[in-house]
Amino acid sequence: MTLLPAAGAAFLLAALSAVAGFGGGVLLLPVFTALFGLRVAVPVLTLAQLASNGSRVWLNRRQLQGRLVGWFALGAVPCAVLGGLLLTRAPLAPLQRLLGAFLLVVVVWRRLRPHPRRPSDRAFVAVGAASGAGSALLGSVGPLTAPFFLARGLTRAAYIGTEAASALTLHAAKLAAYGAGDLLTPTVLRYGLALTPATIAGAWAGRRAVGHLSDRVFVVLVEVGLVAAGLLFLLGA
Repeated sequence: MTLLPAAGAAFLLAALSAVAGFGGGVLLLPVFTALFGLRVAVPVLTLAQLASNGSRVWLNRRQLQGRLVGWFALGAVPCAVLGGLLLTRAPLAPLQRLLGAFLLVVVVWRRLRPHPRRPSDRAFVAVGAASGAGSALLGSVGPLTAPFFLARGLTRAAYIGTEAASALTLHAAKLAAYGAGDLLTPTVLRYGLALTPATIAGAWAGRRAVGHLSDRVFVVLVEVGLVAAGLLFLLGA
């Protein structure tokens, strides 16, 4: 019975991620934590995100910015492995609140500077490093990368597909670290496998919806998601 609400949440929030490019993991973490406990919830969430991001990559494959994904992976993979190995002993609450404050500051900064400087390819190595470490420790920090992909000028399919492909590299690295740390138990693997169909179906449903959004509405939607995610992290949800 625990899997039924988990699958429903996974479907709805995978659809949200397919529209906004992020958000599903941030909102799924408190749901999975309540159902499974934090140490189980984080690796289960990673398995669900692997399915969700993989689906979004496939659905938006024609607009992927592969070069950008490569630079992101250079920073994300080693830091995701390190963060995954630290999961069993790291203090998570202070990191969550720091990330929440950062996201709110970013939204205010974007409002004050609606045309920020375009980040270079190599800047995404640092973005990937911060995202990899944070995601491994907190389960999901998708909102952290959103401002940088938006500043790069990516919108809709290009943004969603490139962000998903970048996230896919760090989720794969996290799973390797969780396996080395004995966090990928048979229970975790069963939960992850059982939730995969719901996340794939949600990604497909969201992909159909995003084609009806204008670029302006899309950016506003992402910023609303950043504020919501920031507040959730600050409140420790």
